[in-house]
Amino acid sequence: MNKTPRIKIPLAVKKYVFERDNYHCQSCGKNETETELNIDHIIPLARGGTNDISNLQTLCHNCNQKKKHHFDPRFQRNFSN
Repeated sequence: MNKTPRIKIPLAVKKYVFERDNYHCQSCGKNETETELNIDHIIPLARGGTNDISNLQTLCHNCNQKKKHHFDPRFQRNFSN
C-alpha cells in the first residue's frame, strides 16, 4: 500500500473542520476552552487514508496522541476497515 503524502492543511480547511465539528473533540467531547484542539486524519495516511476533507476530524491534543497511527474504531464516521 502506498502511503499518501502529508500536506500542510490550509487554514480555511482547518476552520471548516473545526466549525463542522462544533469545536469539540470527536473522541472525548472537550471543547476549545477546555483543551487544545487539532485536526487529525480519521484513517491515518500511513494506513492508506487521504487528505480529503471527509477524512479529517477535530481531536484534542490528548486524544490525538493516544490514537497515533492506529485506526481507532470510534472514528468510523463514514468509513469502514
